[in-house]
Amino acid sequence: MRRQYNKTTKTLGPQAAHLVTTLYDKNRVIFRLKDIQKILALNNANARNFIRKLVGRGVVTRLKPGLFILVPFELGKEREYAGNPLVLARELFNGKNYYLSHGTAMEIHGMVTQPQFVIHVATPKKIRSIHIMGTEFRFIPCKSEWFFGLIHHWVTKQEKVTVSDLERTVIDGLRQPEHCGGVSQVAKGIWMRHEAIHVGRLIEYALKIDVGAVIRRLGYIMELYEIGSQTDRKILLDHLTDTYVKLDPVLPAEGKFFRRWRLQLNVSPDELMSVGRT
Repeated sequence: MRRQYNKTTKTLGPQAAHLVTTLYDKNRVIFRLKDIQKILALNNANARNFIRKLVGRGVVTRLKPGLFILVPFELGKEREYAGNPLVLARELFNGKNYYLSHGTAMEIHGMVTQPQFVIHVATPKKIRSIHIMGTEFRFIPCKSEWFFGLIHHWVTKQEKVTVSDLERTVIDGLRQPEHCGGVSQVAKGIWMRHEAIHVGRLIEYALKIDVGAVIRRLGYIMELYEIGSQTDRKILLDHLTDTYVKLDPVLPAEGKFFRRWRLQLNVSPDELMSVGRT
């Protein structure tokens, strides 16, 4: 839908007004320098000079080098604007080779009770975390062959992002609970959504990732919460080796060893059961 900016277009000037209108028509409120070059037929130097002026006037906010966002006119004199952080995460990768994961995916799937203040993004690249307008974007390396179990999530009626599905979110959380608040929080999320979890898909994903720690933690939590059948859990048991791992890799190596699932229980069963009840 075309937006009307009768008053603003008079102050923007025809070139800026054309850029703003075109970007909104294309639903490209977050855009790059090449978009300016294409829309206004400017070379690189002129496009940079042009966008610098728009940033200075508060029409556009610079998110990071080469990435910008239109500031909604209804914000008045406000100059600093980052938009929706989930959409921004998508645009940081130009919509490719990424997915929202771990704590962020848990929030999307209703697996947490507290708001998440870090945006977790899985990507094949090893990239340092960045902060944009007070929001931390944490990038978690993920093998390209592990890019499965992904779905689209509609943030607004116009904007969608890629996120791990419910079962894949569980697997990622058990593989790297440090990005989810620890195993206790992952277990709580599993309990909160256990009726919606597709057990067969969960086991399929665990075996496809083929990480021993994930298989151990998953089997133990499934058994503790009585998720799935004995047959389901036996599939996981059949893939165990003799090696022991910590139930929560973030916590110290303490607690008794549980032979059935080859785990050191540095989080007690009572704690996990109490988490499941709250």
